[in-house]
Amino acid sequence: MAINSTKEDEELKESLKMDVIKRLLKNLLDYKGKIVVVTLLILTGVAVSTIYPLLIEKIIDDEIYNGNVKGLFTMAGVMMALAVVHFVATRTWRRIMAVISNDMIINIRRKLYIHIQNLGVDFFDQRPAGKILARVTGDINSLKDVLTSTVTTLAPDALSLVVILAIMIVKSPVLTLSAAVAIPIIVVGAYFFSYVAHKRWQKWKKKDSNMIAFIHEGIEGVSVIQSFNAQEESNREFSGMVDEVVHAFRSAVFVNDLYSPTIEISGGLGTAVLYYLAVTKLGVTQDSVGTISAFVMYLGMFFNPIRNLASYYNKLITNVSSAERVYEIMDMEPLVKDALDATELPEIEGDVEFSHVGFAYPDEPDVDILHDVSFKAKQGETIALVGPTGAGKTTIVSLISRFYNTKSGSIYVDGHDISKVTIQSLRSQLGIMTQDNYLFSGTLRDNIKYGRPDATDEEMLAASKAVHAHDFIEKMEKGYDTEITERGGGLSNGQRQLVAFARTLLTDPKILILDEATSSIDTRTEILVQQGIEELLKKRTSFVVAHRLSTIKNADRIFVIDDGGILEEGNHETLMAKKGAYYDLYSAQFISAS
Repeated sequence: MAINSTKEDEELKESLKMDVIKRLLKNLLDYKGKIVVVTLLILTGVAVSTIYPLLIEKIIDDEIYNGNVKGLFTMAGVMMALAVVHFVATRTWRRIMAVISNDMIINIRRKLYIHIQNLGVDFFDQRPAGKILARVTGDINSLKDVLTSTVTTLAPDALSLVVILAIMIVKSPVLTLSAAVAIPIIVVGAYFFSYVAHKRWQKWKKKDSNMIAFIHEGIEGVSVIQSFNAQEESNREFSGMVDEVVHAFRSAVFVNDLYSPTIEISGGLGTAVLYYLAVTKLGVTQDSVGTISAFVMYLGMFFNPIRNLASYYNKLITNVSSAERVYEIMDMEPLVKDALDATELPEIEGDVEFSHVGFAYPDEPDVDILHDVSFKAKQGETIALVGPTGAGKTTIVSLISRFYNTKSGSIYVDGHDISKVTIQSLRSQLGIMTQDNYLFSGTLRDNIKYGRPDATDEEMLAASKAVHAHDFIEKMEKGYDTEITERGGGLSNGQRQLVAFARTLLTDPKILILDEATSSIDTRTEILVQQGIEELLKKRTSFVVAHRLSTIKNADRIFVIDDGGILEEGNHETLMAKKGAYYDLYSAQFISAS
C-alpha cells in the first residue's frame, strides 16, 4: 500500500477555484429564507452607496451654483438618512451571514467527521492521524474564510462594480474610458498572480500538514523518544519542518503582496486618464463641474470594490487549497460499502465459510496476500491461526469483519454472502479485539459499555468478572467510575487489555475474533483470562490469532498460515504428531522460552 508519512507531501487533486465556490454556495440553499433577506439588504446597501455621487452632482450643479442654502440642507438631510439606511442594511446582513457561515461550517465539519468515520481502514493505513486532524480542524476553518469572503465581499462588490460601471457609461461613455483602461492590467495581473500563488499556497498547506502530523506523532510516541534519548534528533527534525513551513509561507505571501501594487497603479492610471479626458473632451465648464466631480467619486468607488475583490481573490487563493483538501476527502468513496441491494443479516448462529478466497491490497492488486483459501468453521468452534509475520493471519479475520473486500471468492456467515448484507448488521454480531484496543478518555464504566450503552450494571460486572478485570477495578478508589485518559492512560498494558476484553464480551457476539488479544498480558494474567473465557468461547465461533502458541493449544482446529494459504490444519496433538510446520514453530518457541 502507498503510505504517506509525516515527511512526505500529500498528493492533491487539482480543482478549479470556481468549483469550490459553487460547492460552498450550494450549501446556502439550506438557508433560502435568510439568503433572500441578505440579498435584499445587499441590494439596498449597493443602491444607497451608488446614489451618493449623483446627489453630489445635483448639489454642485443646482444647490451650490444657485446659492440654495435650504436645498443644500435638505440634500444633506437626505444623505444622512441614506447613510443610516446603508449602515443598518450592511450591519444587518453581515450579522445574518455570520450566523449562516458559522452554522454551515459546523455542519460541514460534522459531515466530514461522519464521512471519515465511514471510510475504510485502508484510508487510515495510508495517512498519519495528524494529517487527517489537520483537515478536520485547520482546513475547515480556512473553508469558513472562503465562504464568508465570498458572500461579504464577492457578492456586494461585484454588484457594486456592475452598477457603477453602468451609471458611468450612461453619464459619459468618454469618461468611462478612464476606468476601462485599467481593466486589462488588472485582469492579466489577477490571472498571473493567481496561478503562481495558488501553487505556492498548496505547497504551504502540505508543509503545514506535515508539521501537524509530526507533532501528533511526537506526542503519541513521546515515551519512545525519551527512552531512546532522541529528543535532540526529534527537535532537529521538527525545526527543519518549521523552516520548510516558514519558507513556503513567505514564498506564497511574497506573490500575494505583488498584486496589491498592480491595483494601486491601475487606480492612479485611471485617475490620470479621467482628468485628461475631462479637460480635453469635456472642458472644465460650469455645466461639467458636477459631472466631473461625480465621475471622480465613481472612479474611486469603481476601484474600491476592485481593491476589495483583489483582497478577496488573494484570500481565496490562500484558502482555496484548504477547501480543496476538505472536499477531496468528502469526495472519497469507501472501498468497502454496502451493495445497492444489500439486505440485513438476520440473527446468526455462527457458521463461517471461506470459498476460494483471494485477496490483494487495492494499491497493489498484483501482489496476492491470500490465494484460493477455503475452509468451514462450525458454530461454537474455535479456530486458531498461526504462522510467520505477514503470512495473512490478520488478513483472514479482517475479511470476516469486512474491513476489506475479497479479490476473488466469497465468504459466508450462516450461508449468507457477507458482501450482500449490510456492514452494520454483520459487525453488530461480531466481537473484535486486537492487540491495540483503543480506550477512550472517560470512566472505565463508559469504556466497558461502549459497544452496548444500554447494558445493565449486572451485565457489565459479569463480563468484567469473566475476564478478571473486576479484580483490579474494584480495588481502585472510584471503581468503575475511575477516570482514564485516552488510550487508557493510568492503566498498565495488561489492565487495558482486560478492560477491552470485557468491552468485547459485553456485546455478546456470535462470532469472536481475537487478534493477538493477549499479547500485552503477562503470563499470570493470561492464565486467569483463559480460565475466564473458556466457557464463553464454547458458545461462540471464535477465531484466535496468536504468536504465543501456548495460548491456542486447546483450539478445536489450528490453521498454519503461510505463503498466502492454509499450509496445515488440525488440532495441537495431530499437528505435533505430523512434525511439519506447526511442530517446527512450536518447538522453536519452546526452545527459545526454555
